[in-house]
Amino acid sequence: MKKGWLIAIVAVLLLILIPYTWVKGTYNGFVRLDEGVSKAWSDVESTYQRRADLIPNLVETVKGYASHEQEVLTGVTEARSRVGQIQIDAANLSPAMIQQFQQAQQGLSGALSRLLAVSESYPDLKANQNFLDLQTQLEGTENRINVARTRFNEAARAYNTQIRSFPGNLLANLFGFQQKPYFEAQEGADAAPKVKF
Repeated sequence: MKKGWLIAIVAVLLLILIPYTWVKGTYNGFVRLDEGVSKAWSDVESTYQRRADLIPNLVETVKGYASHEQEVLTGVTEARSRVGQIQIDAANLSPAMIQQFQQAQQGLSGALSRLLAVSESYPDLKANQNFLDLQTQLEGTENRINVARTRFNEAARAYNTQIRSFPGNLLANLFGFQQKPYFEAQEGADAAPKVKF
């Protein structure tokens, strides 16, 4: 009789512990991956912030040589300001928010391109060591942005795969874990640029 009770108690404990352990492990896995996405998003924002922090120095350097290019200088400053106004919480990422963030960053990239194109007209500026250093830092930052975006997409893919895989998707839906959006290529990036000589 005692042995029967012991077997029953062990069976009940196993029936409770096995599902509990699975739910706990799966949920904590979702949380870990979600935090990975948040960290990757922070890295993206930090890298873009680094670029934004370089811009005032770049504008000031160009201003000293090309002060009559006020429209270009103002455009860069305004684009940087628009980028600074966009605040996105990693916990509430959506495709629309990523698109809004990307559009503002594309506007800043375009303004920077115009600024660097203006510098081509000023040989003294192109030879200025401060300008060359800033330009090198900006190029390095652009590479860092690409790496940070790639890492974000990798973290989002791992998270999305986990919450969509069976049977974890049942728990993901139960606990409200939602898919994270990806950075996507800019519109028209699939077409090769036309070069005319």
